[in-house]
Amino acid sequence: MPKPKKQSMVTTTSKIKKKQRDELLASFGVREFFVEGNITIDKRTCKGVECKLCIKACPTNALFWRTGEVGIVEELCVYCGACVLNCIVDNCIIVVRKRENGETETFSKPKAFIMLAHSISAKKRHERVKAAFPTLERILKM
Repeated sequence: MPKPKKQSMVTTTSKIKKKQRDELLASFGVREFFVEGNITIDKRTCKGVECKLCIKACPTNALFWRTGEVGIVEELCVYCGACVLNCIVDNCIIVVRKRENGETETFSKPKAFIMLAHSISAKKRHERVKAAFPTLERILKM
C-alpha cells in the first residue's frame, strides 16, 4: 500500500532538513552524535543579560544574544550540553537528546550532566574490561 501523499511530503521535508543540517555542521567541522534533540531556555529564570556564559560556551554558536534574551539557532545545536554545564541557574536550559540506540537523555543542571557523562564513561569502561578479560565459560573451554 503506498504512503499517503501528506506523510510522504513530511518525510521528504524532514530528509531535506536533515541533509541541510548535516552540510551546515560539516562546514563548521562538527560531527553530530545524536539522532535528534531539543533545547529550550526558560526566559523567566535566565540571567543571560548578566552572564552570557552559555553563549560563550557553545561550540557551534547556536546560542546568541537577542534583544533582552538568549536566542537559539536549532539547526546549529548539537545538544552537547556545554550550555547547561556553564549555566549559573539550575533548570534554566533543558536539553533533551536521543542516541542512535534509542536511549533518550534529559538534563537541565550541571550536576545532572556530569552524572550522565560519568555513567556513560562507566558503562564504556565496564564493556572494555569485560572484553579484555575472559569469562568463566571461556576459561572452562580452554
